[in-house]
Amino acid sequence: MAKTPKDNKKRNQFNKGDYVVYPSYGPGKILAIKKEIINGKRIQVLIISINERVVLRIPVEKIKDLGLRKLSTANRLKDAMAVLKTKAKKKKKTMWSRRAQEYEAKILSGNLVSIAEVLKDLYKKDSFDEASFSEKQIYASALDRLARELAAMKKLDKETATKELEKILKSAA
Repeated sequence: MAKTPKDNKKRNQFNKGDYVVYPSYGPGKILAIKKEIINGKRIQVLIISINERVVLRIPVEKIKDLGLRKLSTANRLKDAMAVLKTKAKKKKKTMWSRRAQEYEAKILSGNLVSIAEVLKDLYKKDSFDEASFSEKQIYASALDRLARELAAMKKLDKETATKELEKILKSAA
């Protein structure tokens, strides 16, 4: 069966220079789309720079399985910001290890609203001094993820996006 131009367009939904989100790594920029030989097969790969240290090579045929997506929509960002602006809920009484696993799963999902929920739950208005090491790490991971996607969406640097998120959290606390 011959491929129609529509099939090709669907297959090449990402272009060089696009910002994308790889759920377990967060946002990155497509540096190139190349054909490479892997295990004796010639396949098309997206070369994605996640940050200064991480560059991924994603086979085009695995994009859907890996959950690679374009940046969130403005509405999705608005939903995430709405979560950050709400008053903090009462802490769950479940064990920290179980909550930590839930938080990690939310961060790795790549879902902006879920990541915002983690940030909201772990934010400490006064000081992080009483927070455990793992709480601080998970908070930092969620803040980094959300700030990087916000920065890519609004064309800001990461530090400015981080400050914007922290300002929202502080005003809602």
